[in-house]
Amino acid sequence: MTTSKTCLLTLIVTVFAGHTSPLFASEAHWITFDGKAGPGQGKHIVFVTGDEEYRSEESMPMLAKILAVHHGFKCTVLFAINEETGEIDPVIGDNIPGLEALDGADLMVLFTRFRELPDEQMKHIIDYTHSGRPIIALRTATHPFYYQKNKNSPYAKYSWDNRDESFRGGYGRQVLGETWVSHYGVHQKESTRGLAAPGMENHPIVRGVGEIWGPSDVYGLTTLHGDCTPVIMGYVLAGMNPTDKVNEDKKPLPVAWTRTYTGDTGRTAKVLTTTMGHAGDFQDEDFRRLMVNACYWSVGLDDRIPAKSRVDIIGQYDPKPIGFGGNKKGVKPWDHAIVMQP
Repeated sequence: MTTSKTCLLTLIVTVFAGHTSPLFASEAHWITFDGKAGPGQGKHIVFVTGDEEYRSEESMPMLAKILAVHHGFKCTVLFAINEETGEIDPVIGDNIPGLEALDGADLMVLFTRFRELPDEQMKHIIDYTHSGRPIIALRTATHPFYYQKNKNSPYAKYSWDNRDESFRGGYGRQVLGETWVSHYGVHQKESTRGLAAPGMENHPIVRGVGEIWGPSDVYGLTTLHGDCTPVIMGYVLAGMNPTDKVNEDKKPLPVAWTRTYTGDTGRTAKVLTTTMGHAGDFQDEDFRRLMVNACYWSVGLDDRIPAKSRVDIIGQYDPKPIGFGGNKKGVKPWDHAIVMQP
């Protein structure tokens, strides 16, 4: 077998009555999960990961497996890659190979933090953003890009800290609705209870979603930019357990909202942003269901969202604790493949 970085490696097969068929495959720098039967067949979701703190490199492959196996979506997960080792390394802020997959994607799921990508990589993200196709953004994607070195890049305006009034707040505020502001709940001391926003109880995204709990703290907001509509309100809990009481001194803030974004092409995209996304949030069934429903809604499959979307985890999900520098070492994209039984 060739060791070329661009060689397709069929890694895992599913056994069916005496013969085998490919289910999961990986390039050297990313992994693709081919959808099984389900409403998502024919739709391709591309996950763009790269954050140093919240373990998106673990949670997004897990979510992709759920969407592929239970719902039929083809899912490609991209990672921050150390070119020398071929390993996933979220500290590498200037390399996410495979972004050309966005050129034909039906949905981009963005979970990055403070990236400064080469122009040839960034172009794929921005071209997608202006294409009118949908976007889902999680947690640190409110501050996904940070231009410190190449301030003359044509994409420098997307930096989270852009103070020019023509594009203030960069990609986060202008495209998603808000940039980084603050930790509103105390980080790692006050967790989040998420409930449907008033009037949104019947929205397709919250169908079958009960009370959400996650160890993430509620992010602070200024004013949501554009036509944002809160979907989930985050209540600050006075502790790190789902049974802890609400901190009554802190009013609830939106932790998930929808909006539209019209880019340079004049095409309008549907956007769902959530400031949740701590690796531990995905251990909550209702948060996983919210994200699965959001994918259906994003690609126009609102009427195919079941009363209670299936979100049981495929294989194991035991993420490393959050924190800078604490990611799993020595992991390559194909390590996220799993063995499926018929």
